[in-house]
Amino acid sequence: MRQRYAFLLSPTWLGWLTVCVIFAVACFFLGQWQLDRREAALEEINRVVQNYDQDPAPYAQLREVFADPAAEDEWTVVSMRGEYLPEHQRLARNRGHAGQVGYEQVVPFREESTGDVLAVSRGWLPTASDDGSRPAFDPAPPDGAVEVVARLKPAEPQIDRGAPEGQIASIDVEALSAELELDMVAGSYALMAEESPQPAEAPYQLARPSLDEGPHLSYSLQWVAFGLLGFVGWGYAARVHARTRDVEQLDAPAAHTEAAASRLARQDRLRAAQRLRRQQAGKYSDEDAEDAWVEQNLGR
Repeated sequence: MRQRYAFLLSPTWLGWLTVCVIFAVACFFLGQWQLDRREAALEEINRVVQNYDQDPAPYAQLREVFADPAAEDEWTVVSMRGEYLPEHQRLARNRGHAGQVGYEQVVPFREESTGDVLAVSRGWLPTASDDGSRPAFDPAPPDGAVEVVARLKPAEPQIDRGAPEGQIASIDVEALSAELELDMVAGSYALMAEESPQPAEAPYQLARPSLDEGPHLSYSLQWVAFGLLGFVGWGYAARVHARTRDVEQLDAPAAHTEAAASRLARQDRLRAAQRLRRQQAGKYSDEDAEDAWVEQNLGR
């Protein structure tokens, strides 16, 4: 058995084994990457389950949370009373909703009990069918005192991309505060759920976050399987190579016998030709006659 698979120690087969090891390591890290993505998805799902449907807490109790939110604070429900500042309204562009791209209407809101100014996303607006550079409609927020129930969202990072006048590329509250020259709470913004009094026309509310963790676990298992298949393929190739060598070794004696028989036949024909020439030259001897009799009667 050892001699049969001794070829596995050759540089060629060791090189292919090294390729299999490198491929398996790459598959392991790709599988781990999918597990990390699954872990992030599960954390997001847990935040939605814990925070999305909780009873709203007054803004005064969550003031520090809005200023410096932790990851687990996302979707925390807050109640606020104050007034919108519609003259500073902006449209956040390229916002997806229900498979479409539109805008989010972002309006600063001055909270009554603290005087803080927060960015409030009132909801989603579809793009105009005749002109993709503006929304189909843009309803004004209610005037005067308004009671708002909203959910906390961490401020988005700045995007190095311009936007038309009155629009923003991302809800980067710090950049928005500088643009509007307002002292705004920069750590997060509020995603409106309800407002009272209810206006006659309002933006569409964004859909509830999905609780689907995605196919990351199955993808991770697939990468592990791919890594193992590399070794399976290497082993199968080694087995096929060993069986091929076995067949070649079994065929070698037969080939050797055929070659030897062919050589004897050539020698017989050569001797017969030599006797014929001697006979024609009148030099046919008794020994030649004996050889001819032996070949004829003994089947040589």
